[in-house]
Amino acid sequence: MADAVGATPLLPGLPDEISIWEILVRLPPKSVLRSRAVSPAWRRATSTRGFLLSHHARQPALPLQYTHSIVADGGESLDVVPFDHRAGVAAADRFQCVARLQRAPHFYHAPRFYLEASCDGLLVLSFGFDDICICNLATRQYAPLQQVHGFSPVELYPHPSTGEYRLLLYQGEDQDAIYVFTVGSGQPPRHISCPDPLELQDCPGLLFHGSLYWYIGNRIMVFDTTAESFRQIRAPVASDHARLFEMGDMLGVSSLNDEETAIDIWVMRDYQGEVWDFKRRIDLPAAEIRHQCQCSLSEEDVMVVPGDGELVVLVGCNGWLFQVDVNGKLIASFQPRGLNSTLYVLKQTLVQHTFFPALEGYVVNALPFI
Repeated sequence: MADAVGATPLLPGLPDEISIWEILVRLPPKSVLRSRAVSPAWRRATSTRGFLLSHHARQPALPLQYTHSIVADGGESLDVVPFDHRAGVAAADRFQCVARLQRAPHFYHAPRFYLEASCDGLLVLSFGFDDICICNLATRQYAPLQQVHGFSPVELYPHPSTGEYRLLLYQGEDQDAIYVFTVGSGQPPRHISCPDPLELQDCPGLLFHGSLYWYIGNRIMVFDTTAESFRQIRAPVASDHARLFEMGDMLGVSSLNDEETAIDIWVMRDYQGEVWDFKRRIDLPAAEIRHQCQCSLSEEDVMVVPGDGELVVLVGCNGWLFQVDVNGKLIASFQPRGLNSTLYVLKQTLVQHTFFPALEGYVVNALPFI
C-alpha cells in the first residue's frame, strides 16, 4: 500500500494498511477533507474510489433533523442536523449541523427547501411549486432537476445493474400515477404500473436488500429496484401505527400500540414464505415522556434505529427528542431548539457521482450552500 501513496508511510511507525483502512476510513467526511491538506500523499490516499466506497460503508446512518433559520441578509436557510444516537457520543456533539442551504438570498419571500428523500448521502429537496433538486451535503454538490417539475418525489434509489440513481415520482391531479426518472440521463420520466400510487406518499420507504418497502395498513408494498416493479407481501400485524426498519440482516417492523405506551418488534424470518417472528415488546417510559413534552404520542413520533449492537427507540414530540433503550429505559432527553424530527436517515458519502455535471444548473461549493 505504501507504494501506492508514496515511499514513506502516511503516519510514522504505522503501515498504511492501518493508517488508511483502519483509521482514516472511519473519520467523518469533514475530517477526511481536512486531512487532504496534510500532504499530496494524504490527498491521493483519501481520493481513490476504493477508499471513498469503504469510507461510505463505515459511516453511520443517522436520523435526520432539520430547521429553517434566519440568516444575516434576512433570508431563510434549511439547516440539516443529523442526530448521533450512538453510545459514547458527548451530548454536545449529538446535534451537528452538516449543511445549510438558502434559496434566493436577496428575496425575502424565497421558497423554503423541504426534505423529500435520502439515499446514500444524497438528499432530494423540494422548493416552491413542485420544483425538485438533488444535493450531496458532504461534497457540497447541488443541481436542480428541471425535467421533473410538476412531479412529487417519492423515493431515490440506486439501480443495481447500471449503478444509476433513479427517482420514483408521483403525478397527481387526473393521472394518479408513478413514474421513474434516471438522474442525469436527459430522458423524461417514464410511467410504470403501481396498484396504489397515492399511498406511497404517506411515509418514507425503506431501501433493504435491493428493494424499497412501505408499510401500508395491513400490507407491505415492495418495489424491486432491479425489475422496477411493485408487489405486495403480508404484514405481521394490521396497524396504522407501524414503521419498517433494518435490524442487522433482517427486515423489521415496529408497531406502536393503541394506548401509545409500548412498541412491538417483529422481524421477517422467511422471505419466501413471508413468515414473521415476534421479537419483543418495548414498554415506553410514557409517563416521563408525557410529563416533559405535555402531549400524547403518535406513530409519526416514534422511530426505531440500529444502535451499538442493540436497537434504539427515538421519540420526537413537541420539540423534545427522547432516547429509549430496548428495556424501555429513558437514556437521554433533549430539547433542541427549533429542530424538527423526520423519518429519514443520512449516511454521508464523499463519492463523486458522475450524474451531477450532466445536470443543468449544477454547482459545487456555491449557493445554495452557505
